[in-house]
Amino acid sequence: MGKIIAVVNQKGGVGKTTTAVNLSAGIGALGKKVLIVDADPQGNTTSGYGINKKGADATSYELLLGNVSADAATVKTAFKNVDIIPASMNLAAAEIDLIEVKHRESNLKTALSAAREKYDYIFIDCPPSLGLITINALCAADTVLVPIQCEYYALEGLSQLIASVRQVKRLYNSTIEIEGIVLTMYDGRLNLTNQVVSEIKKYFSDKLYKTAIPRAVRISEAPSHGVPIQYYDGHSKGAVAYNDLAKEFLKRNRRV
Repeated sequence: MGKIIAVVNQKGGVGKTTTAVNLSAGIGALGKKVLIVDADPQGNTTSGYGINKKGADATSYELLLGNVSADAATVKTAFKNVDIIPASMNLAAAEIDLIEVKHRESNLKTALSAAREKYDYIFIDCPPSLGLITINALCAADTVLVPIQCEYYALEGLSQLIASVRQVKRLYNSTIEIEGIVLTMYDGRLNLTNQVVSEIKKYFSDKLYKTAIPRAVRISEAPSHGVPIQYYDGHSKGAVAYNDLAKEFLKRNRRV
């Protein structure tokens, strides 16, 4: 049965979607079957995989409302072993549309249950907020992966996020755990970076990935071409870092 991982950070601009796109591509390239669910109304994961947001017949919006099956909403990407459930702008209305739905926090969990049989890993790219869409992702997920930028405010955001995960664990999903914390936009030459890293290690040493994602222009360029970094410039330091992260992710999951 496939494992569901929610990629979450309520703070925008921390490399959340970039990590969701490139990590899933790296895991697919290593031979695992991957589904990525774009649950962010901005739809950046969808465009990051070269999928036309306006051309999809069914999206994560219809999936979240229970109007289509995961199978019907799934689109094959051009990249090895990776399928996607794309997002559209309609998803922005989901928070309102779900308000009067019973057990609304469990809609995504129900919708993805059948997909677990077809994939090794299902990644959910969440919006940069802790609203109803993210709550649905946390209820559906086995674990939470947190990309975190190496800056002071990221530490405050991390403690808020951990508190939210604990609340979801208490109320809705008793088995959810932290998958890991990934450092993004890493620059080891900066004192602040090293301070942030030491603080995270103090409290989450066992959850912090050894692989850090560097600041790299090629990583920023890849989405405009609709391809993950591994297929845009496979020899770049960004591609190497995300491939290393994919290997570390799979190694950790084998150990579990």
